[in-house]
Amino acid sequence: MKVMIRKDAKGQLSAYVPKKDLEEPIVSMENPAMWGGCVTLANGWQLQLPALAADTPLPLTVEARKVGG
Repeated sequence: MKVMIRKDAKGQLSAYVPKKDLEEPIVSMENPAMWGGCVTLANGWQLQLPALAADTPLPLTVEARKVGG
């Protein structure tokens, strides 16, 4: 699914899923650089993000995969 990852003025990362009209803060990351691992959203969703460079500029739309139920 397409997911937009962005960072607000306070440095909080969030994910926006256009098909679901859902925007949730990212509350935990499997990898410190975020890319190439799973992130957990505030609503409990886990998304597998593609492997990208740690200094990839945001906002960015990526193809992510929902993990679990």
